Amino acid sequence: MEKVLDKNYWDKRYHDRETGWDIGKVSRPLKEYIDQLANKDIAILIPGCGNAYEAEYLLQQGFTNITLIDISPSLVHSIEQKLAAYSGKQLQVICDDFFKLNRQFDLVLEQTFFCALDPSLRKNYVSKMFEILKPGGKLAGVLFNRSFEGGPPFGGNQKEYEALFSGEFIIKTMEACYNSIEPRKGSELFINFVKG
Repeated sequence: MEKVLDKNYWDKRYHDRETGWDIGKVSRPLKEYIDQLANKDIAILIPGCGNAYEAEYLLQQGFTNITLIDISPSLVHSIEQKLAAYSGKQLQVICDDFFKLNRQFDLVLEQTFFCALDPSLRKNYVSKMFEILKPGGKLAGVLFNRSFEGGPPFGGNQKEYEALFSGEFIIKTMEACYNSIEPRKGSELFINFVKG
């Protein structure tokens, strides 16, 4: 568990370009979800934001209240430079542990953060998401529907996620992605969970 949450571990992964999860652009399932959001002023969080392609896309679409959090200091520095024109205005970038976050949001976008956490932290993830979402807030994005050797990434499946999230969230959508990138076809679930 320690290596997964350790900032030095993730800093080294980014420094060594060991970023197999990075597809170099906003993921198609999230892009299409973002495209149907009407209110551009909702408070949006992207945890474990990586290179922040989703945030960049949100900003280009005129969203005004985006928060990014990642544990890797060098990555956060890079994002702050890349998105400097928005920083402190439409965008806040935080370098910290997600589990220490103490704010509330209307929407959390999940893209390869859940699978980067040791499975022993999954109940904590659910509790923290419930805590940081406003009433009626949504957790939306993509979870893997497959297993992996070792990890990260750590896999999972629909049955496991239903058991994990249904106590705290209304499961509005959890279905196979029809719009995954080619290497991930058949191995992703799109989720839209609502805080009741």
